[in-house]
Amino acid sequence: MVFFERLKQGLKGVRERWSGGLSSLFSGSVVDDAFWDNLEEVLISGDVGIDLTLRLIESLKKEAGEKRINKPEDLFRLFEEKISSQLLAVPAMGQPVTVDPPSPTVILLVGVNGSGKTTTAGKLASRWTKEGKKVVFAAADTFRAAAVEQLKVWGDRSGVRVIAQKQGSDAAAVAFDAFQAARASGADVLVVDTAGRLHSKHNLMEELGKIYRVLEKERGESRLEVLLVLDSVMGQNGLAQAETFNKMLPLSGVVLTKYDNTAKGGILLAIADSLKIPVRYVGLGEGEEDLQAFDVREFVKALLGDGSHG
Repeated sequence: MVFFERLKQGLKGVRERWSGGLSSLFSGSVVDDAFWDNLEEVLISGDVGIDLTLRLIESLKKEAGEKRINKPEDLFRLFEEKISSQLLAVPAMGQPVTVDPPSPTVILLVGVNGSGKTTTAGKLASRWTKEGKKVVFAAADTFRAAAVEQLKVWGDRSGVRVIAQKQGSDAAAVAFDAFQAARASGADVLVVDTAGRLHSKHNLMEELGKIYRVLEKERGESRLEVLLVLDSVMGQNGLAQAETFNKMLPLSGVVLTKYDNTAKGGILLAIADSLKIPVRYVGLGEGEEDLQAFDVREFVKALLGDGSHG
């Protein structure tokens, strides 16, 4: 599959830096205390998080004991399975957003500045317009003029109408106008881009709460999805951000961007484990085709290699 190959290429850096340690570990000759200590170190340094790392190791140890596994290479498949099931245990993991009537399906994108929200909006719109869907953008990041301009560039590229107001306008009013315009024009999807300035975190969260309440009130039978756009490079800081947003808004999924640039593959596991929020898309670069629906099995295979870990 093309995406699997691209995912493997995209994750090459992650695999070499993070999973390279795993590969050499699992191709060793014996499972002893040093093996478990090294595994713990590799996972924690790979941003899996301390709690999840300890639980994964505990569970592996138990199963290895029960099945009398004492060779690292035999443990590798078990480890691979544990990671897959950890991810698959989260409802809707890897499921892309479906655009169904009644229209418009509303996608509210949230996340801090620089996480890639506007680019994600553009890439999602590009996917849907190619499928023949009509998309409308709401430029609800009224704080930065650059955000509106960037959204307009994506709009021009994909033939998507952008509903915007002047800088400093009420973001919830922009979302309201955009929803009315999307419904009136028979659009299939409304994608709402929002501000992400964390230095005034309380104000940002209040603003996002207001946008959400307006859309929730207006949408009727239409579906409202709140997607958190998270820069993978942030690692555990990204997880802290996700927790903050999750307290304020009912997140229905995560879009993980810049995954090809991070040395730390484990953040995805940490998000799934601690927040129980599904990863819906993963971004591997700047191109329109670089945002893809997340596929657990392909991801784990691409991340850990196909077993030829020598």
